[in-house]
Amino acid sequence: MSQPFETILYSVEGHVATVTMNRPGSANALNSAMIDELDAALDLVEADDQVRVVVLQGAGKHFSAGHDMKELLAAEEHWVAMRTTPEGKRHHEEVMYWERSLRWRNLAKPTIAAVQGACSAAGLMLACMCDLIVASEDATFSNPVLRMGGVGVELLVEPWELGARRAKEFLLCARVLSAEEAERAGMVNRVVPRAQLEQAAQQMAAEVALVPPMTAQAVKKSINALLDRQGQTDSWAYHFDLHQEVSNSPTALAMMAKRAQTGMAGIKAEQAGTLD
Repeated sequence: MSQPFETILYSVEGHVATVTMNRPGSANALNSAMIDELDAALDLVEADDQVRVVVLQGAGKHFSAGHDMKELLAAEEHWVAMRTTPEGKRHHEEVMYWERSLRWRNLAKPTIAAVQGACSAAGLMLACMCDLIVASEDATFSNPVLRMGGVGVELLVEPWELGARRAKEFLLCARVLSAEEAERAGMVNRVVPRAQLEQAAQQMAAEVALVPPMTAQAVKKSINALLDRQGQTDSWAYHFDLHQEVSNSPTALAMMAKRAQTGMAGIKAEQAGTLD
């Protein structure tokens, strides 16, 4: 089974739906079209009673480098064009980043992220919305957004994945975690050789699919409820508001204007900590 998408691939085999981000030339950067199509894939998942598990993966070398900065800087796409005012920027991020991310987290059916190469910023946020993460040995996890004036993208997943002290170091020092480090920290469930990543994710999905759907969905719902009683979604809502405040400050807006002038080369330099 397949669907005629432009930025993703969707297929179902047995009880497993596989959603593949398919912009390898852009390191699977999340542009508006891809975000819309990922959401449409979940419509298919929810409508198909045969599907018990979802595998999310990225085509090519990388899982996802995060938000598509070229699209954001161009400010021409419908959603991105809203960002000229604080109200419009908030609406864009609330619908396209906040709500779309939480839909993956709250999907009734279990989800598995298969991560290789770069998993950065919004790509990391998306991976962490999944219930399980399988990573290849070459996977790296990072979020350098603080160096660009942002507050760690829209949902601050790191404290929940790494613990408070490690999350502070990860974000403030722009650390890059290897797959093995992420596994030791509890962010990743399993690390496998790159050549075995897809097979390992599908094998894990097949194992999950052996659980009766009602049972698997109930356990997921119960564990998510535990996290929410510890304040997960509330903490994300607080962070989202704080993110809006900081990203609309004069300092952040000046940095955005500078990035618009320097383009992608400037962004890469900022991420490396070399831009003045």
